[in-house]
This record gives sequence, C-alpha cells and structure tokens, in this order.
Amino acid sequence: MSKKPELGRLVSPSLSSEEKSGRDLVLKLAQTYRLYRQMTAYPHLIPDMRNLFLEALAQRGVVTREVIEVEARDLLTQAGLKPEGKILKEYVETLTDLYFAENFTPEEIENYINLARKKQSFQELHRVVNTEGVTSKRIKKALKDFCQIPQGDLFLDPTETEVVRVALINHFISDQLPFIGIAKHHLTIRDIDEMLDHSYWDRRRPGKIGGKAAGMLLANKIILPRLQKRDPDLEKHVAEIESWYFNSGIFSDFVDYNELYCLHSRKYKSRDELESEFDALGPILERAQFPQDVVDDFREFLAQVGEAPLILRSSSLLEDNFGYSFSGKYESFFLANQGDLETRLQEFVAGLKYVLMSTWAPGPIIYRRDHNLIDFDERMSVLVQKVVGRRFGDYFFPFCAGVAFSRNVYNWSPRLDPQAGLVRLVFGLGTRAVDRIAGDYTRMVGLSHPSLRPEIDPAQIKKYSQKNVDLINLRTRRKESVPARELFKQIDHPDLFYAVSLDEEGHLAPPRFKGEKIDPLRTCLTFDNLLTQTPFVHSMKKILRRLEEAYGRPVDVEFAWDDGKLYILQCRSLSLREDVGKVHLPEDVPEEQIVFTNDQSVISGVVEDIEYIVYVDPKAYARLQTYEDKTAVGRAVGRLNRLLEKKRYVLFGPGRWGSNDINLGVRVGYEDINHTLILAEIAFEEKGSTPEVSHGTHFFSDLVEARIIPLALYPDIPQTVFKEDFFLQAPNQLEAMLPDLAHLAEVIKVIHVPEWLGGRMFHVYQDGEDQQGLALVGPSKSQAGQSS
Repeated sequence: MSKKPELGRLVSPSLSSEEKSGRDLVLKLAQTYRLYRQMTAYPHLIPDMRNLFLEALAQRGVVTREVIEVEARDLLTQAGLKPEGKILKEYVETLTDLYFAENFTPEEIENYINLARKKQSFQELHRVVNTEGVTSKRIKKALKDFCQIPQGDLFLDPTETEVVRVALINHFISDQLPFIGIAKHHLTIRDIDEMLDHSYWDRRRPGKIGGKAAGMLLANKIILPRLQKRDPDLEKHVAEIESWYFNSGIFSDFVDYNELYCLHSRKYKSRDELESEFDALGPILERAQFPQDVVDDFREFLAQVGEAPLILRSSSLLEDNFGYSFSGKYESFFLANQGDLETRLQEFVAGLKYVLMSTWAPGPIIYRRDHNLIDFDERMSVLVQKVVGRRFGDYFFPFCAGVAFSRNVYNWSPRLDPQAGLVRLVFGLGTRAVDRIAGDYTRMVGLSHPSLRPEIDPAQIKKYSQKNVDLINLRTRRKESVPARELFKQIDHPDLFYAVSLDEEGHLAPPRFKGEKIDPLRTCLTFDNLLTQTPFVHSMKKILRRLEEAYGRPVDVEFAWDDGKLYILQCRSLSLREDVGKVHLPEDVPEEQIVFTNDQSVISGVVEDIEYIVYVDPKAYARLQTYEDKTAVGRAVGRLNRLLEKKRYVLFGPGRWGSNDINLGVRVGYEDINHTLILAEIAFEEKGSTPEVSHGTHFFSDLVEARIIPLALYPDIPQTVFKEDFFLQAPNQLEAMLPDLAHLAEVIKVIHVPEWLGGRMFHVYQDGEDQQGLALVGPSKSQAGQSS
C-alpha cells in the first residue's frame, strides 16, 4: 500500500504520544533530504523533475497533483497562513518531494532524475543534429553528452526520438532511404554512439561507414536488441564480432591529399580504357600517402587491437544495398597482424590501399552502369573486424563459416521447405563458401531438413565434400589453403567431432562420442554432428526468420561459428529471381528438335527466341596447353558479350564459369557475362569436373541480379539428352564477327541459330518445381504472336 507522508504532523508545534517514533520521522526526513540533494545537482532541471514525479505518483495511484494542492492549502490554513502565491508553491513542492521519496526506491528515484536529464539533453541533441551545415564533431559532442547519462529503466518516447535517430543514421551510417526505413526501428541513439566509439574519422572530410558495415551493425541489433525483448537462446549462442569502422572521409581525403582527381572521371571511360588502365593504378596508389594525422590514427588503432588477425572488408556507400548488392565486386584483405607495430602498420596501410583500389576496378563500374548508378558519387569505407577463430600452431581460423539464406531457391528435394532457408558451410574461413573454388565443394544444408543431402550414396558424398581449408598462416602472414586431412594430422582441434564423418570401408558415419580417436586419413567433412548435436541449425533458422521479418524481404548473411558461438559478419537483402510460377515443359516434342534435357540444379525460367549461342567447347578448352591461351578465351568471351549486348544470346562452357582455377572453367567477371540470358555449365564426367551449384556464391548473386538463368548440364548421365554435335557442327560466326580471334575458332563457336536453321530459334524451358529442363529448336515464338 502506498505511504502518505505525515507533513501535517511534522509542521505541527507539538507531537502527541501517538506519533511515530522520532527515528521514523528522521528516516523520512533523510529520504526526502537525499532526494533533494540529488535534485540540486541539476538545479535548472528541478521543475522538470517534479513534473515527472507528479506524473509517476499519479500513474502509480499514490496521489494526484490536485490532491497535493488541496493538502498544501489545508496545511497552510491550519498554520494560520494564507494559501496562495510563493508559499503555496513551496508547500506543493515539499509535499511532492515527500510523497515521491517515501513511495519510490532509490533506484527508481535515480531513474526519474536521469530521465529529466535525458529529456533536456535530448532537446539539445535534437537541435544540433537538425541544424543545417553542422559538423560531425559538434553532433558527436551532443550525442556523447546525451549518452553519458545512465540509460536506466525509463526511456524517452520512441516517436519523439525517431527524428533524431533518422538524422544520426543519415549523417553517420547511410543515406539510402530503404535502409533508413528499417534501421530507425532497431538502432537506438546509444547504439549509434557505441558505433562512433569504434569509428575512425577524417578531420577534413565527412563520411559514412558504408553499406556492408551498416548491414552488419543493423543485423546484430535486430538479433540482440538493446531495448526490445531478447531471445534467451540467441543471447546464449550469438556473439558480436569486434568491429571498427574506417569512414569514407578517410579515403576521400586520401584521393585529395595525393591529387588523384583523375580517378573521379574514371567511371565514364570505355570498357577497354577501364581494363587497360587499371593495372597502372597499383603503382600509383602504392606511392600515394595518407596524411600524417591519419597514419597516427592507424598506429593508435593497431596498438589498441594488438596482434589479433584482422580482415579489412570493403564497405562502399552503395554496397549491400536493396536491389543491388555488389556481391564480390570489391575486395577484402586478410592481415595476420603479427610482429612489431611498424611492420603491422605498413601491412595495414597496404591492405587499405588494396581495398580502396577496387573502387575503380572495371567490374564494379560496369555493374554500376548496368544498374543506372554510374552518376552516384561512390565512396569507399572499410570495415575492419577481428577474424573469428582460434590459433592452432601457425594457423588461425574459425571452426566453420559460410553464407546463409532465408529462402532456399535450390530445392533438391520436394521435402525441403524453401521458406526455411539454405546454408553453404565450410570448415575454416568462409572464403570457400562465397567464392567459386575449383575442385572443392561446400556442405549444402536445407534448414528444414538439415540431414537431407543433394548427394545420395557415400561415394558421392565423399566426392562432393570439402577437401581444402582456408586459413591464416601466422608465420607466412598470408591466407592459405591447406588440405583438410593434412591439417587434421598437424593440429588437435577439440571440435573435430562435429565436423567430420569417418570412412569405414566405403560407409560414412560421424564419430559416436566426443573424445573418440579420429584417424585424419579416414575423415570426410560432412558436419553431421554439428547439424544434429549443436544449436547451430536452430539458431540460424531463428536469426534468418528474425532478419527477414525486420527487413520485410529475404536476406542472406555471412557468418562464422566457433567455440559454440555464432557470429554474423554481414547481412544484406537477398536478390531473388522473379517468381515465374509453374513452368510447363512442351510435350510431345519430336526427338530431332530436342537439344538437351537436364534434371539437376534446375531453377525455373523460360527463355524463348534465342538468336545467338556462344559455345565454349569443354573438350577443346581442356586441350589448351598454356595459361595465356586459356585467359585469352575469357577475354574473347568478354568481347562477344559486349558485341551481342542488344541480341538474345546464351553462353555455354566448361566446368565452372568464373572459377579461380583456370583449368576447370573460363575465367570471367561479371562484366564479361552480364548480357547473356543463360549461363550454362557443362560437366563431362570423364573429365572429373562436375560444377558445384552456384547458389550462395557472389557469382550466383550476379546471375540473379542480372536476371541470368544458370544451368548445369551433365552430358554423361544416362537419362539425360545432350546433343554435342548440335553445337559442334553448326557454322561458326566467330571469325566474321571478330577476325582477330579466328585462332580461337576450335574452342569458341558463335552460332547464329536462325541463319543455320532456316529461321528457327533456340528455346529453353526450366521447371524448378519438378527439377526438369528442356532445350529445343523450333519456330520463332514472337513471329507466331506469342510472348517470350
């Protein structure tokens, strides 16, 4: 029951024997005196505090403002004083303080006093952040003044703070409206202040932290919010990676300081100029210097962070935005970060320049042109993160890492729920999950049924398992790839139980108990125990669901898992191919019209009236002897891509397009394939180069955003059709189109379908729902009045 102060007794000239003991009266006086002392520390806020006290007393049902005023009048009348003016005001204030001191705990009292402070400080922050032309330094000072007030359990009205949150996000993080529309509901003012405490800024140029950093920051605050209710499971198993933000102003100042103004116009140059001049940028940037005060900041940062391995990740202003993610367009750089401070500083500066240089690479500039972003003043920021993981001898790496998607568009079984998501999982650094690595594979996990694999028998599981591990070699100071079994012989990883299955005379089974002796030569990376005996799958499903709900659209994240903790390293909205609905394959097609069929990795789509086919013969490509000959094929494909920009053309080739291993696929970038309607990968089994599903790689994101349909063709699977002669016997238009490439005519075929087949066209139908695909030649659909 609420207590009523006995002020009337206290002001009475005498006390009866029925009064409470003097000790109780002293206690009440002490409580009120302590409250008043706290209030007088901020004398200009005392009226605001008392207004908050009165509101709180009324909300708790103790007393109202009107009742207090009546009591004050009664007390004054009893004392023979006139109840008006200044003395009435003093009695009302004294009663208010007495009621509040007696009915609220010391912690509650401190919260209300701090709430008054926050309200006053917030008004100043509101004024400053919305003042035109205000400097970042001035905003940060007002922000820090606000955030130095203890947070407590009483908060400002979110609707009042929204305008300030939006202004802070726009000034320091991102000016992209779709991002701001989401972030303002999840990033608090204190979140932004903490971000600034981990940020490095240029004294001369304003800037922002960029898209990748913004996405990671937002994702972590959605998963582990400051003010909203937290999920105990996620609280237990999710951790935030230590991150620092090197703002775009640093790199803009770098360009100005070195008078590299020519770089601003580079984006308007021709494709040939972009490529021919790019290599010359390396020596120019190597000679360029950061201003001394900026270098001092870098040195201070490295001294603070110590000898922890770091990754420098690009975070341009446009990167990871809604509708265009720039997946893999800009560079990242791993640093062992070992040794004396000056050596680490030199390597850090070199890494920053490496990331910065990718701003002017041909790939991202062509990508910007394709998305009508070329006139945007793109600037680079760098997100610096400690590498998740542990040290094992000379090696440093996380237990596993990869990329996860809230939607699974690659459903290899009707049992899989596309809404549950997909994970590409690798042991060690996650680079093998997002890049197309030749001769190696990731573990594909459909989160609705994590034990359901695309592969069927143990032989396939072993063939399509990860063979090498990416890690940081602290001795050589480089990122390296080490054969998994060799690594397991060299180190004693305490969690290997969760990563491997053991080959028992052709049968694969995970270890039965932790501590079981594991023979490295019989291991196969399957992650079966990780998926069934840890919270990994449950936590990932929760995270993806929560992020998709907050974003209002599908998302993908890069992550690392180590020592029982899940770290979110990057988050962006996921580009999905437009739903074309159920694709019905043509029926009763004469056999002579069928060119190929396919039934694996099928993604729905229809492409009709294809006029040109560019066919890189896998067998002829494999016969090329030199690196130069194979890179020449990639350059030729790029030229044909530009030449056929306005045509309906498709591209077929060996193994893995864009592979890091030039022997297993044609080396191309986004700018070399962005105009094709279909990108088909052909795998002849006798060559041992079966293309892994591209889903989840940066390359796959390029295909989705460019609306290119990926195909995987397996000519040697008995139930499929692949008429190789269709491609090999067609007249080759390569020499007529590009005479200087005539020497590549044995490898590259350019087929003008209607000229060869008397007006007929090439048509492709892909039904992802039933995993069936068909390509045929037939009459033009447009001429027959049908839409393509």
